[in-house]
Amino acid sequence: MAKVGKRFSAAREAFAGKEALSVAEAVALVKGSASAKFDETVEIAMNLGVDPRHADQMVRGVVGLPNGTGKTVRVAVFARGAKADEAQAAGADIVGAEDLMEIVQGGKIEFDRCIATPDMMPIVGRLGKVLGPRNLMPNPKVGTVTMDVADAVKAAKGGEVQFKAEKAGVVHAGVGKVSFDEAKLVENIQAFIDAVAKAKPSGAKGAYMKSIALSSTMGPGVTIDVAKATE
Repeated sequence: MAKVGKRFSAAREAFAGKEALSVAEAVALVKGSASAKFDETVEIAMNLGVDPRHADQMVRGVVGLPNGTGKTVRVAVFARGAKADEAQAAGADIVGAEDLMEIVQGGKIEFDRCIATPDMMPIVGRLGKVLGPRNLMPNPKVGTVTMDVADAVKAAKGGEVQFKAEKAGVVHAGVGKVSFDEAKLVENIQAFIDAVAKAKPSGAKGAYMKSIALSSTMGPGVTIDVAKATE
């Protein structure tokens, strides 16, 4: 059995008997119990009543968190010519075409978001097996296949978060840092929950949002009252 650290044990004791909290209560508990020596990420996990193996039950989307994520996002852009220049001017970390494809094929993936102009998709398509499992494949549904590369780069850098249901129907994301003010974390979390609610697929049956949990990187989780969070 894995050994549980003193900090985690203390946090777990603080969480004992507390569940189905409001978003504000959950934020206060998670923020107050975080004790790592680094600025932990506040993470949300939502268990949805969907089976993503069916196309009409897939949940995916993008949301701009009003107070950002607190994370430095590295952005790669597949583009040529003027669009490549636009991407660089907007702050993209890596810009290229075939040369960038070769770098990625070689296993060097030093970015957190991948954007491409439509004409680059024949090249990017070859990287599906590499980028797909990492949820980095550009997709027009979330605005990462676009001619508006400058806006896409700025959005990615400014706190835009993508979400996608995993095989078990779980959606998770980082929604800020424990150093954020409680009010700002509440705003971010509510924005994320609202975006997932709006992304409800046509094939979803029964209860859509089954449970919502909040935690910090190194801490235990606490459940949020779904009804209160979606009012």
